[in-house]
Amino acid sequence: MSIRNTGRRRIRPTHPGEMLREDFLPDYRLTVAGLAQAVGVSRQTINELLRERRAVSPEMALRLARLFGNSPEFWLNAQRAVDLWDAAQAIKDDVKRIKPLRVE
Repeated sequence: MSIRNTGRRRIRPTHPGEMLREDFLPDYRLTVAGLAQAVGVSRQTINELLRERRAVSPEMALRLARLFGNSPEFWLNAQRAVDLWDAAQAIKDDVKRIKPLRVE
């Protein structure tokens, strides 16, 4: 048995890198270098995340959660939403051709 998801999102969810760039860095007055140093990774890693060219990994989620006092799940759920949206857009025609099973 399954529960139907009838709510379809029309716009792409916010990437965690955008959240960091637009909300967290200004609020905490952090620079790319400052964030990189605070979480113990390279500036390049942070820059790629902020430019939305890198996904939040479980390791990065742990680092960000510790720094900002929220949960790793916050960061991973944000990344999961983006990943699912991107995948759904990439294969939407293939998915439409799948016929759902019915229990009789």
